[in-house]
Amino acid sequence: MNETVGPTEGEAGDAVGVGPHPMPWPDDPRLDPDLLAAGDRRNVEDRFRYWRRDAIVAQLDTERHPFHVAIENWEHDFNIGTVVRNANAFGAERVHIVGRRRWNRRGAMVTDRYQHVDHHSDIERFVEWARPAGMTIVGIDNVAGSVPIETTPLPRSAVFVLGQEGPGLSPAAQEAADVVCAITQFGSTRSINAGVASGIAMFAWLLQHVHGWAPPARIGDSRGPTTED
Repeated sequence: MNETVGPTEGEAGDAVGVGPHPMPWPDDPRLDPDLLAAGDRRNVEDRFRYWRRDAIVAQLDTERHPFHVAIENWEHDFNIGTVVRNANAFGAERVHIVGRRRWNRRGAMVTDRYQHVDHHSDIERFVEWARPAGMTIVGIDNVAGSVPIETTPLPRSAVFVLGQEGPGLSPAAQEAADVVCAITQFGSTRSINAGVASGIAMFAWLLQHVHGWAPPARIGDSRGPTTED
């Protein structure tokens, strides 16, 4: 195979994937001869069975959505792997890690091999990328002044920024954000896991820009909802 299977990429064994491809093999340059011969037990969608990893990435690059997701990493946040895995599942353009470069990849379940991940040393460097790229910075946190994500039109070119588990968005990230959205909760705990929050934010974007759902107008807003940038 072009690259070895990752620690969680095929851990379910024969319960996942397909066995060796019967002869004659398809004449398709995207296919990996080693996978055709030995079978493909990776945790990939069926349409990508037997594909080379670089071919999968190339195909995904034609399908990714124009939103990005960023997470602050000042204390080796263990949620980064989940954020990367969610970004892959929901088709994010890129993931941005702000702060420390190193992170625990096991939680990504090998999806970092298929997802573009960039690094920025601090919020200032992150903003230097986001502004020229035309991205609207959308913070995700339940801080004072935040607006409910479920009733807020999300810009098409959005980059969702999540804070470190515990302290949440740093003051610098809050200041850089064009808007901060909160995820409405109904229990006793004041916050939810950053990895979970990332998935909710990305799916909220998909509801509006892929599935055509328009958020209801907020009380007192006679203009109604809009999904324009």
